[in-house]
Amino acid sequence: MNTHLKWTLNRFHTKDLAMDEALSQFNDQQIRSIYQFQQSHPSYTKTALVSLQDLAKHLGIAQLHVKDESNRFGLNAFKVMGGIYAMGNYIAQALNKDISTLSFSDLTATAVREQLGELTFISATDGNHGRGVAWTAKELGHRSVIYLPKGASQQRLQAIQAEGAEAYITDMNYDDTVRMCAQLAEKNGWVLVQDTGWEGYEEIPLWIMQGYATIVYEMIEELPEPPTHLILQAGVGSFAASIAATMMNAYPTNPPKILVVEPAAADCYFRSLTTHDGHIEHVTGDLATIMAGLSCGEPNTHAYELLKKTATASFSCVDGLAALGMRVLGNPIGNDPRIISGESGAIPMGLLYYLRTTDEGKAICDALAINNESRLLFVSTEGNTDAQHYLDVVWKGYHPSHLESY
Repeated sequence: MNTHLKWTLNRFHTKDLAMDEALSQFNDQQIRSIYQFQQSHPSYTKTALVSLQDLAKHLGIAQLHVKDESNRFGLNAFKVMGGIYAMGNYIAQALNKDISTLSFSDLTATAVREQLGELTFISATDGNHGRGVAWTAKELGHRSVIYLPKGASQQRLQAIQAEGAEAYITDMNYDDTVRMCAQLAEKNGWVLVQDTGWEGYEEIPLWIMQGYATIVYEMIEELPEPPTHLILQAGVGSFAASIAATMMNAYPTNPPKILVVEPAAADCYFRSLTTHDGHIEHVTGDLATIMAGLSCGEPNTHAYELLKKTATASFSCVDGLAALGMRVLGNPIGNDPRIISGESGAIPMGLLYYLRTTDEGKAICDALAINNESRLLFVSTEGNTDAQHYLDVVWKGYHPSHLESY
């Protein structure tokens, strides 16, 4: 009996999205304007889109491209792309200005600080998002307070503290830590910067999602052909939904199939999409998984509605598949380049390898039309953000996958 994954086709998938209001929030004009603002930071550079052609041949597909986010602003993860726009836009609105008319340096001017005083940005994080918030606050000349959930690694805590934030590990899971930060923000007049949203807290999460979406433009500028399949990690789902929505707008006549992947210990999207009416299901408890960035039991409600419409299938995967993905990317075959990918970044690779090399995977590939003409794309969302655990997995073989190939 298989114990590696559960999966479902999404029966709530909507084919006609041309007039969808939620999708319009990721239209070309909006996202390109945000992209222009992000590029105004002096440290901005595009991250690499890596072609793994020898691995694609080995797996029997036409193309495999991986967007490597480990060098994003020197922060080893993609998350800052959301924070830099959301926090910049918050300041722009506080100044009664349109951010499309401003550069990042405009927001760091002495006159801005004199007008607004020192702001405090607060966030809950499994590591990468909080580091991005802390870095952006420092770059903008403001203060940040960051809380991590129970079980967070000391290395991730220290990386956030190194960006100038006050940072602490709580004794609560991620979702409860978010609630605590929301209460502290309201009590102290701080600015909550969270990529998960709920009724009454929707504007900043949307800005963060729009900030993530610009990654699509970096990819399509280099892709030789549109992808046929896109594998997207979901924690609260903001990243996956933003990339999916922007891809749908970029390729309206031939959009890729969207495959959503989560850890089995925190598979709120998989559980929600298997309900009879598609209502949101929460996962509670410790949410213990090596995929720390995906250890979230409550979807962003806005992101869920987008993925409910755009996702073709949803996967719930054991930790061993993330570890497998780390090893495959870190040990390339032929002339393929090496990619150092962390646990949350590598789960799409582990899933793809499973689908293309096992008996059960073959049947799933048939159902999803993954074949020798397919062009697969995914984002390695982080590097080795917990360097010791990366070595434990890749060198010492922690979390074996125990796959039997067909």
